[in-house]
Amino acid sequence: MKVLGINGSPRINGNADLLLDKALQGSRSKGADTEKIILNKLKFVPCQECEKMADDGGCLINDDMQMVFKKIKEADAIVFVSPVFFGSLSSQSKMMIDRFQCAWRAKYILKKDSGYKKIPGAFISVEGSVRKDFFQNSKAVAKNLFATINAVYKYELFCPAIEAKADILEHPGYLKEAFNIGAKLAL
Repeated sequence: MKVLGINGSPRINGNADLLLDKALQGSRSKGADTEKIILNKLKFVPCQECEKMADDGGCLINDDMQMVFKKIKEADAIVFVSPVFFGSLSSQSKMMIDRFQCAWRAKYILKKDSGYKKIPGAFISVEGSVRKDFFQNSKAVAKNLFATINAVYKYELFCPAIEAKADILEHPGYLKEAFNIGAKLAL
């Protein structure tokens, strides 16, 4: 079992990153192999809405997103984390998701299999405010990604009122819930 974690936060060791680490620790506790991708460390460009797209769902831009596509196709489960910025996902997260336009086109327009197998998925998000609608905005985008890559949206964790870097450490209940989500994904 391979669980892939994707961190959409610009902060290393920030709240989203710590929650992802806890989820992956939960997966490892059940015997899964884990891997973490930190989007902010990758070199990739936003979707260019290429006029000529590959009909197999693959993206024509050759950058670090090619590795992300490959890793997701190899995963048996996925945990995606993103902080809320301006009422939605971080720009790193949104850039990654937009690059799945080719896979979306293959699946929904061309009705082709682009190589993503059915896997369970979890979305974890953290924000400084207590606006539930911000989590709902983020969740809607994450669910669209999951549908496109055939990930079943099984678990979610929303952590409001977490502002400063590493504030999540003062909330052991959220950390335990992230751990439990990771453990359940590995079953």
